[in-house]
Amino acid sequence: MARVNFMEQMHKRTNRDYRQRLLEDDKAACATVAKQWGRDFWDGERKYGYGGHRYDGRWLPFARTLVDHYGLKPGDRILDVGCGKGFLLYEFTQALPGVQVAGIDISDYAIENAKEEIRPFVQVGNATQLPFADQSFDFVYALITLHNLYCFDLDRAIREIERVGRGPRKLIAVESYRNEEEKANLLAWQLTCESFFTPEEWCWWYDRCGYTGDHDFIFFT
Repeated sequence: MARVNFMEQMHKRTNRDYRQRLLEDDKAACATVAKQWGRDFWDGERKYGYGGHRYDGRWLPFARTLVDHYGLKPGDRILDVGCGKGFLLYEFTQALPGVQVAGIDISDYAIENAKEEIRPFVQVGNATQLPFADQSFDFVYALITLHNLYCFDLDRAIREIERVGRGPRKLIAVESYRNEEEKANLLAWQLTCESFFTPEEWCWWYDRCGYTGDHDFIFFT
């Protein structure tokens, strides 16, 4: 299991005003709406989530980085756990023609509004019970998803990712914090997070669950 640093550049592309997020609106009410994972979270006002989750091609360089790093090749099977509208899955098909993709997300809205080219390959489902056979994917990833689970579901989801992956080519990226400032920023910004852990605690979870893939973090600096 290795620490990688792929997410930082993507994360830094968004400007965040932590104090405004915390004080401007009723944070508890906004979080309640966000956790319904419906239109408001994806395409409603920014206070409820993405503020409009639309394809803009920004994930293509990221997909190419992962293809190169993990040595993926045409015919390989890729699974996105928490795929949302499938934008990154689509970029994999552009970065590596001939790759086979699949995705699963808890949000009916996201799956119904997934990118048209990807829609046949994604489905509604839960990370705690992946509807796939053991070792059926060459690369499995869950990006900015697992921190939305309570600890008992987190345990099951990590084990499921390990189960359906073939070998160590897996990647989990989560929100985390290294000091009190980053912790305060995370608490101010998040809407759906349930697992608030330091990097050391996350690694404890991975070891506990027998996870053999890579891991990455997003920090709210």
